[in-house]
Amino acid sequence: MQNTTRGLAQSEEQELVDPLVYAMASRDADVPRLVRDALGRGRGQLVFQPVVTADADSHVAFYEGLIRLSDEEGRLIPAAHFMPMVEDTDMGREIDCLSLELALHHLRKNPGVRLSVNLSARSIGDGEWRRTLDRGLMDRINLGDRLIFEISETSAMLLHENVIRFMSEMQPKGIGFALDGFGAGLIAFRHLKSFFFDLVKIHKSFVRGIDSDPDNQVLAEALIHVAHQFEMFAVADGVETAAEAAFLQELGVDCLQGYHFGVPSLEL
Repeated sequence: MQNTTRGLAQSEEQELVDPLVYAMASRDADVPRLVRDALGRGRGQLVFQPVVTADADSHVAFYEGLIRLSDEEGRLIPAAHFMPMVEDTDMGREIDCLSLELALHHLRKNPGVRLSVNLSARSIGDGEWRRTLDRGLMDRINLGDRLIFEISETSAMLLHENVIRFMSEMQPKGIGFALDGFGAGLIAFRHLKSFFFDLVKIHKSFVRGIDSDPDNQVLAEALIHVAHQFEMFAVADGVETAAEAAFLQELGVDCLQGYHFGVPSLEL
């Protein structure tokens, strides 16, 4: 019994000091500091993932610009690692502002490119973010015609009146709007007509393995039908195989996005 107790104690002690466990815990605890440091030192950039048409040619319809921050060693950190911890803070607004600045920069450099970036509803009322957008829209090459804001269902419903008012104001300036994660959030279908979304991105969970998953087949077809009923384009997000892509094409989806068509890249 004594040996067993000693063994358990040693096991627990080993787990507490395991270098990998310690490193992961330390990294998570330091995420706000890492984000603050990266923003302060200008270590942010966009990576780009193509969204292609669902026809035989698979032309690039637009690119999604995904924010990445770099740590002290220059390693790129995906937004999924830091955004959940900071999105409701001032740093979340700073990240949205940086994403917009970078998007406008790349649109100026690449006149033939259309680009989407993620936007939190909270940033719509942020003064610095709005000034950044207003400066971009004053550009003589009409950047708004090639800019798409992606807003999640949760964010859209959080401040739905602000979002609807902002969309109404931006539509005449050419800006497009995408509903991100369609089907997995808080927007009931009856609320869709209140917004001004040009396209929806069907949540990855409904796309995964769709060629062999009867439930996802029914759900994705319904989501595509709802999008078309409201005169919105339907984009299938998270497409990873040719079989998934082929099945979604048969369902009538308009565009496809996922690793099967391209991983996020630093180059457009």
